[in-house]
Amino acid sequence: MMGQQEDRNKQTVRRLYEEVGNQGWLEVLDEITWPDHVEHNPFPGQDQGLAGFKQRVSMVRAANDPHFTIEHLLADGDKVAVMWTARGTHVADWMGIPATGKPISIQGVDIHLLRDGRLAEHWDVVGIHSFLVQIGAVPDPAGTEAAR
Repeated sequence: MMGQQEDRNKQTVRRLYEEVGNQGWLEVLDEITWPDHVEHNPFPGQDQGLAGFKQRVSMVRAANDPHFTIEHLLADGDKVAVMWTARGTHVADWMGIPATGKPISIQGVDIHLLRDGRLAEHWDVVGIHSFLVQIGAVPDPAGTEAAR
């Protein structure tokens, strides 16, 4: 029984990245997310709940026009872990950093807790330093050696 639930949870999470993240179909969140969704690492100004989750996706899509590739998708009970790569272009303000037009490739890991097959909670670790180097906001520590 648990295997079926884990498979269903993985499919729900896959829809988050493919249909919502890549296609921008925010209405899918109405179907796959609980109204009281909890974000454990909210962006500045991001609300909690379904509305906050829509805000988060909209902010990421507007700033970086990303395409997500799922590298690893693992289910354990009611949790699904995803390692992803997002490739895009820094096309709009992101956390106060004006658009640079530079291509970006970022990796991150998300953990989603699902309740009855719908997204209930979210935690993440994202390679923001790599993003900041790629858009030129911070110096590339390897840049000096690479230039030699």
